Amino acid sequence: MDAGLFTANNVWMMLATALVFFMHTGFAFLEIGLTRQKNTINILFKNIFIITGGLLLYYAFGFNLMYPGFEDGDMGILKFSMDSFGIGAPEGGMTPDYADGGYTWWTDFLFQGMFAATAATIVSGAVAERIKIGSFMIFTVFYVGLVYPIVGAWKWGGGFLDSWGFYDFAGSTLVHSVGGWAALVAITLLGARIGKFGSDGKPKAIPGHNIPLATAGVLILWLGWFGFNGGSVLSADPELTSLVLVTTSLAAAAGGFGAFILSTILYKNLDLTMFLNGILGGLVGITAGADLMSPNEAIVIGFIAGLIIVLGVALIDKLKLDDPVGAVTVHLICGIWGTLAVGLFGNLAGGEQFLTQLYGVLIIGAFCIVTSGIILGVLKATLGLRVTKEEELEGLDIHEHGMDAYSDFRMNQH
Repeated sequence: MDAGLFTANNVWMMLATALVFFMHTGFAFLEIGLTRQKNTINILFKNIFIITGGLLLYYAFGFNLMYPGFEDGDMGILKFSMDSFGIGAPEGGMTPDYADGGYTWWTDFLFQGMFAATAATIVSGAVAERIKIGSFMIFTVFYVGLVYPIVGAWKWGGGFLDSWGFYDFAGSTLVHSVGGWAALVAITLLGARIGKFGSDGKPKAIPGHNIPLATAGVLILWLGWFGFNGGSVLSADPELTSLVLVTTSLAAAAGGFGAFILSTILYKNLDLTMFLNGILGGLVGITAGADLMSPNEAIVIGFIAGLIIVLGVALIDKLKLDDPVGAVTVHLICGIWGTLAVGLFGNLAGGEQFLTQLYGVLIIGAFCIVTSGIILGVLKATLGLRVTKEEELEGLDIHEHGMDAYSDFRMNQH
């Protein structure tokens, strides 16, 4: 391979890695914008812990767990490669012989490491404003360190789902649903925030304190998705990379429109937060098949994801679950939709592919429910999951961190 092409491929993959890293800023902005001022430090602390702890965990164990080296026909449901703590580049890892000249081994590690932390960030938003930070950090260690890499190995590591023909280009299921299933289990075990449901059982809005910040977060996430999906081409292939960026953006735009139109019809108001979550739903929905779809198909997938957002948020409320940022609807329900859409649209569409996609969703869903249920259940029985009523009412910032995000906040309260 030409050295210039190898370098260009690797530079694109490093840029994509940086864009996925930047998504953590977007997640942080979105979460603090959609929640209350008194919990801002707490949410930022969790997000910083996830990216730092997640990267170190992926270095120590995750990368070796996720890519253990399957032989042909090896089912490898729980095959681990734990020969060594940490990572070291293999022979030829810095040459075009590695990954067909798409990138070096070091770039491979860092790109995949950025993905790993995203799964825990999804949970962070769903459990905001009421989870004990110590319990959340322990959960993150186990989920990012063990659960995510095992699921990733089944497809991206060449395991049994890969040999079945299950398709997930950039992680509608392997990243977003993995986080979404854990978020669903967590909010079920935690219970709703104080004041979320009235005595009549009807949900009440708990407005976020900074919608401009949440809007910035969504736009940053959209930008980051160019790396999330565009980098998943695993080279700078001109045709495929540009197609993926087009389908990703069109699905995002259509998702926003779908949510905006349906929420306006149902609720008779122009709800910005629905518009924003519709964009994210479209992005999650296209992620499984961004390289397989035509622009028209991407718009249909995104638009349906936007409709799912409005209906999903209503369903979560009806089930008396409390998800402050809509994470379960965005990442789990739209993640499932995007994964199944591979069997309905695009180059692989067909009944057999649809069933394979469905089996993959069900197997991964069962595994994530059981594992997150065990981790969170043990934490609930030992350390406890939820903060006290007093801590929740006064805010986690002052109780768990001894500081305020905005220095004049306490003074203005007195």
